[in-house]
Amino acid sequence: MSSSKEYRERAEARARKEQYAAQERERVQEREKAQAQAVEEKTARLKTLRLAKEAADRCAAEPATTNT
Repeated sequence: MSSSKEYRERAEARARKEQYAAQERERVQEREKAQAQAVEEKTARLKTLRLAKEAADRCAAEPATTNT
């Protein structure tokens, strides 16, 4: 039969394991959130660059109009 000391040790080991798993899940979630934010920032930056290039291309393609 298991003694109460063995039972307590197993319970403590299980609790440590569960605590480690919870901490690891939190670290993974933080890492995923940071990666998602980086992707959003990069996408916004690229969109801004694309729109600026499209505007510059439109200006360059329009014939120069002067009032003379």
